[in-house]
Amino acid sequence: MGAFEYVAMDQAGKQNKGLLEGDTPKHVRQILRDRNLLPVSVTEVAQKEARRQSTFSLRRGISSGELALITRQLASLTQSGLPLEESLLAVAQQNDQPRTKSILLGVRAKVMEGHALADGFSEFPQAFPELYRATVAAGEQSGHLDVVLERLADYTEARQELRQRVTNAMVYPIALVVMAVGIISFMLATVVPKIVNVFENTSAELPGLTTGLIATSDFLRDYWPMLIVGIAALSWLSWWILQKEGPRRRYHGVLLRLPIVGRLTRGVNTARFTRTLSILAGSGVPILEALKISAEVIENLPMRDAVSEATVRVREGASISKSLAASKLFPPMMIHLVSSGEAGGRLEEMLGRSAAGQEREVDGLIAALLGILQPLLIVLMGAIVLTIVLAILLPIFEINNLIR
Repeated sequence: MGAFEYVAMDQAGKQNKGLLEGDTPKHVRQILRDRNLLPVSVTEVAQKEARRQSTFSLRRGISSGELALITRQLASLTQSGLPLEESLLAVAQQNDQPRTKSILLGVRAKVMEGHALADGFSEFPQAFPELYRATVAAGEQSGHLDVVLERLADYTEARQELRQRVTNAMVYPIALVVMAVGIISFMLATVVPKIVNVFENTSAELPGLTTGLIATSDFLRDYWPMLIVGIAALSWLSWWILQKEGPRRRYHGVLLRLPIVGRLTRGVNTARFTRTLSILAGSGVPILEALKISAEVIENLPMRDAVSEATVRVREGASISKSLAASKLFPPMMIHLVSSGEAGGRLEEMLGRSAAGQEREVDGLIAALLGILQPLLIVLMGAIVLTIVLAILLPIFEINNLIR
């Protein structure tokens, strides 16, 4: 039995859309006819998602917030003793997003066919990442799926909270920059020309600041479409170049060498790596497989390569801490905690402590940077406005010389 999305017409000619479970598309069409509906199209959810993943789409998966909510609900229902297929149905019915609901029903259909929950998630790889699927598979194999789902819920919620904090912290600076650019551009394009136009007809030489302001204003008025196109083209070109592995690796290497950005990049990727490795190791995933999956959550390519190289050394018998320390890309505190966890048999706990420490450090660094950035933006905007005012006032101060 599978989950199918349908489009059908009723007797009044009104279009109806929805989800139905059935053995085949033919079976679903028969169910629709029994309900006095004329089937127009019937598509299996898994096939529709597969087509969406193979083509361009602005939204190829489900949001981290939705994933965190789904995981928490599924963990709670599973721990209460509700059968897995009923838990999936309940979570699907509680969800307001049609696409997410159809995905959950597609997973439930696979489970009802006798497949494992991880296999059902594998039908929708863009919705459920490899880390998620591997952890669920380990939980099913160990017989502790409810505990593993609870850990996954904590993990996904923690990541969502961190992302939300960063997003909320960036709202004010971004709004300030947009407002500053908009106000200054408006002044240069409309207000300034009307004010300085009175000085352009004089035979005397205008101050350099005023001349530069007039030239900037004329440029913005005459070439603003080309300026917008140029900025958009430059942004697209930069994005296109960074899609190539070589330039992207060099760019990521430069980020690691920058004073503050490098520290932030190391902290974010180390926290993500250690948190992922902790949950995988605690869920019973073999350490080599856990290292391989954890490397995929690292966005910085040199750090990802370092984990891949460390995985090879661990396979050859080396310790995790020494293998990771060889690259000199990870913070010393994280290496010491991993070494202590290996020696004391508490690797999962030490990885969790390392992740928590790195997350606190990243939060503090971001807060400090934003604390500096906000007044800096205000001062910068004030300096630009002051420059415009001075460019207008200087000719007025010299009005007697301009008249003579």
